[in-house]
Amino acid sequence: MKLFELTCVAYIKKDTEFGNSFEAISKYISFSLVRGGLEESHKRDGFKYYAFSGFRPKKGEINAKVYKKGDSYEFTIRSLDEKLIDTLMHSLRENINNGDFLVIQTTKKAIKQFFISELYSATPTIVSLENKKFWTMQESGDIMQLQKQLHDNLEKKYQSFYGEKLQSTQNFIQLLEIKNQKPQNIIIHKDGKKVTFFGNKFKIVPNEDEISQKLAFVALACGLGEKNSYGGGFCLARGMR
Repeated sequence: MKLFELTCVAYIKKDTEFGNSFEAISKYISFSLVRGGLEESHKRDGFKYYAFSGFRPKKGEINAKVYKKGDSYEFTIRSLDEKLIDTLMHSLRENINNGDFLVIQTTKKAIKQFFISELYSATPTIVSLENKKFWTMQESGDIMQLQKQLHDNLEKKYQSFYGEKLQSTQNFIQLLEIKNQKPQNIIIHKDGKKVTFFGNKFKIVPNEDEISQKLAFVALACGLGEKNSYGGGFCLARGMR
């Protein structure tokens, strides 16, 4: 298994609040995929097989509340799909008429599967409930349900992308820790209405068996949980390469 990572440098064209930045990046990527010829695969129902980080703070910044016009920030896109990353490597820089920012540099890297000892969700991990709400301690609090849904989502991503089932006998999560005191959110706008996805940031220790490690790697490549193409579930990892 391999994942493909694109590090992007974005020049900010207008002041952008943190709360609006995920939507701005999401729309930029979506437009660039369509422009790059992947409209059919991007708009179909199902998994998109990519995840992206928010803008990374500069040195000396802890948490930027506003990304200032004229400044440059990095963000990262990851995917199992090399064609998608290759398309974005060029089409992101061709998207020059976007009013929010301009991608001025892209750098691609391939990463082979490695042993993951810890996963950290750097952006809110979104998990839907049957009542059309999202998993939080306040709305559910059922940790076993949370772990099952995270596991099942990754199995489905793996099966959909590779075309084979994994015969797992246990959940890939050995230990899960919720890192936020209150729910985190990602805000987007659809059909003129504001939509808020509520989620959490987790530290996860995966099990060491082969299947658990594959699923942890899929989480690193495509995101943990749902709404990954809106910025949900982008992960960082510790491990041995």
